[in-house]
Amino acid sequence: MGQLFYQKESLSTNDEISQYLLYDNSDFIGLHTFNQTKGRGQYGNTWISTAEKNLAYTLAAKAENFTLTDFLFNYYTAIVIRDFLANLTENIVKIKWPNDIILKNKKIVGILIEKKKINQSNYYIIGSGINILQEEFDDISKAGSLLTQTGILFDLKEFTENYHKFLIERLKNIPSEQEIMDQFNENLFRKDEISVFEINGERQNGIIKYADEKGELYIDLENDGLKSFYHKEIKLLY
Repeated sequence: MGQLFYQKESLSTNDEISQYLLYDNSDFIGLHTFNQTKGRGQYGNTWISTAEKNLAYTLAAKAENFTLTDFLFNYYTAIVIRDFLANLTENIVKIKWPNDIILKNKKIVGILIEKKKINQSNYYIIGSGINILQEEFDDISKAGSLLTQTGILFDLKEFTENYHKFLIERLKNIPSEQEIMDQFNENLFRKDEISVFEINGERQNGIIKYADEKGELYIDLENDGLKSFYHKEIKLLY
């Protein structure tokens, strides 16, 4: 089992985990804090987290141990995190393409995966911010927490230890690429439902059909028919 380190306060666990890779040759090293002050999200977004209410966690995994493409690795990571939370809460948990985790229409997890070379080794730096005990989300109406969505008060330390073990175990047992795509699409948020999308500042109805292994999302649009999009080319309004 990979080591799990703790910081009382961290600017960004994705940035600071590199210092823990200097002294250990383990394939998996985890770092967590319950007080992250400058968390980063996908594509330069920020991740705001209330101290001692939520988890900021990063797992460094040696890239040489994986044969998946980066897109498939991202998808599989989202599947694993979704599975952990679905099992834990006994609720339906979905993946909002490409890798936000949704519980009862609220985003409870943001994921940021980076690839870095540290000490002559390439690592996947898997960062996840999980809203666990936070109750107020004044400025982020689409955000929620495990507490707001389930009413359950989780112990942060126990949650983190179980999460760390679960991720490592699943990353040691990668399924086939087809299984990854099947599982990702099976758990895709608002798949086969009429939704509203924003494209170039204009709104249009459409139905999410599937994601592919190249990172594209296929949507059957009301006016334009079936089209594919990369992240940031289209926005799902929910």
